[in-house]
Amino acid sequence: MPEEIDNKEKSEIERIVDLARMGRSSTALDIVATESECQALAKRFHFLDLKGFAARVTVDLRPGGQVIVEGRLRGKIVQACVLSLEPVTQDLDDTFRIVFKENLAEERDPESGEAVLNAQADAPEPLQGNLLDVGEIVAEQLSLAADPYPRRAGVKLEDVLPKAKGGPRRGAPGQQRHPFAGLAALRDKPRRGR
Repeated sequence: MPEEIDNKEKSEIERIVDLARMGRSSTALDIVATESECQALAKRFHFLDLKGFAARVTVDLRPGGQVIVEGRLRGKIVQACVLSLEPVTQDLDDTFRIVFKENLAEERDPESGEAVLNAQADAPEPLQGNLLDVGEIVAEQLSLAADPYPRRAGVKLEDVLPKAKGGPRRGAPGQQRHPFAGLAALRDKPRRGR
């Protein structure tokens, strides 16, 4: 039976490196995203904007089927503040290192069949085939480098919560009504036919 073809969508910033053509050397790539690539990445990761995104990446082949990809990302990410939804700019200057290894079988949970993640910082990722999309690796690292909860300076939760109208609800001043007070009243109410 023929092997299934992976119909994975093309990366927004595709940069393919053919590892077989590299031999046993390393290669450096300067990736400078075009305006359309920045827009596509911003849309993918739900950024308001992505400006001047670039990466310097080195792909190094090591004995034993290891490939080490190291790089540095730079640019400006504009996201919506989690509290006020106003734009928040993050200056991006982040480094990464990923180790890939040939013929590495993914470890699976025997009960659920799901992939088991390795907690080691330099745990190798499986390498499948000779083609490595360095652009997709850079895109994934961009998503990891972005602030997951961007907050505009000086904005507090109290600033965006609705203000209470008319003061406290029924009951004595300063006294809070218990959430089950209504059920307690029903419990104490005499029943019909008893």
